[in-house]
Amino acid sequence: MSELDAGILGDVVRLRRGRRTGRLSSWDQSGRNQDCWMVGPGEEITLADLEGPGRLTHIWMTQASKVLLGPSMVTPDLAGVGNLGVDPVMGIHWEQMDPDFYRKVVLKIYWDDQTQPSVLAPIGDFFGLMNSLSGNLDSLPLCVVAEDSEVHRFGGAAALSSFFQMPFNRRARVVLENQSDRPYLQYFYIDYELQDRPFPEDVAYFHAHWRRSAPTTGWAPDLQVNSPETNVPNLTGAENYVVLDVQGEGHYVGCVLAVVHHQGTYPGEGDDMVFVDGETWPPRYHGTGLEDYFGHAWQMQHRQSWHGGSIVHTDDVPGFQHSYRFHLTDPIRFSRSIRVTIEHGHANHLADDWSSVAYWYQALPSPTLRIADLPHRLPPRPVLPAPAYQPPDTPALRHATAARDDRMARYMRDRDELVRRRIAGTRDWEIGNLRQARRQRKLLPILDTGQGPQGETP
Repeated sequence: MSELDAGILGDVVRLRRGRRTGRLSSWDQSGRNQDCWMVGPGEEITLADLEGPGRLTHIWMTQASKVLLGPSMVTPDLAGVGNLGVDPVMGIHWEQMDPDFYRKVVLKIYWDDQTQPSVLAPIGDFFGLMNSLSGNLDSLPLCVVAEDSEVHRFGGAAALSSFFQMPFNRRARVVLENQSDRPYLQYFYIDYELQDRPFPEDVAYFHAHWRRSAPTTGWAPDLQVNSPETNVPNLTGAENYVVLDVQGEGHYVGCVLAVVHHQGTYPGEGDDMVFVDGETWPPRYHGTGLEDYFGHAWQMQHRQSWHGGSIVHTDDVPGFQHSYRFHLTDPIRFSRSIRVTIEHGHANHLADDWSSVAYWYQALPSPTLRIADLPHRLPPRPVLPAPAYQPPDTPALRHATAARDDRMARYMRDRDELVRRRIAGTRDWEIGNLRQARRQRKLLPILDTGQGPQGETP
């Protein structure tokens, strides 16, 4: 390794022969401007299927799932599928973003020829939008950009980016599963680099996994944080919230964590405890409080850095604290196993809604990952009660309602036909992306040295 290899920008100064970069995206392969895929309810779609060796270098996504509240004033081909960007107050359309959408679509990434995914998480949570609540995130590996009007909205529109390096030797497959009951629009870029040499055996594979505990099993949730009554020992960590628990060899590189707090006191003060290679308490990594682990102090702050901070602060959305911590310069390495845990309140006295995505690298085979089914993934969110008012039953109301219902039926008939055509077209583009990836691979044959895996690390 030369001196120029050091640092996060070291790779860009070197000429890399035997490499070929490319991109798979949702671009309109007809040459028009409908640059998004439509994924039907209950469908799985493959965004990328690449033959290695290579690595994914960047994933960008944005998506829209609209709840139609009534018929549009314009035809479905103009308003019923794409996002006009016109406020409903103008009377053009009457729809809103599905507030739970980011939890309904699941991201799966498969490495080599494994049948189980190594990345398994709701799409929003993977990129840092926990609880389907929009915000901004400016870290080194993950970036989320949202307009001011969309920030702190459930289901708010945002652009999502991952810069995690994801190497693979034989195959990479990126899949989205729409577990919603309605179709949705998906825009995406997947940038990659292919190479002519396999990676050596010490190159680990990227993993990510979503977890949730709602609620955590607090023994005294109504007691105030830092009160004398909660100052009791925790000498095992057995009831801590679990961020990651896997067997194998690798290194943990961070997490995003959401706490929805119900008691009106501070949800922090829980220590982080990381148990490596089967060790018992006390673990070699024992922290001093929730905010301390995320790089803050004296409660969480409205601040972000490359490595840690707040995505959503409880002062902005009462009860919601979304945080992140990335161990990119300080990975936690394990040889046999790792168990990353955090107390929910000191000695686990609080009962809150916790969810997280853990990110780590490890050697294959991947552990078997599972996530909760959709009803148990839906986020909590405040709902304003409707006024207790019933309009009088008049001929004018009955006539207007019947006319609306008739127009809605006609609108939905035309809209459903357009959706059907768009979904069919997406399947054609899915095949087009597969063919494009295969063409790029053929232009860069794998170098077979006859000496087993060798090459450069990512």
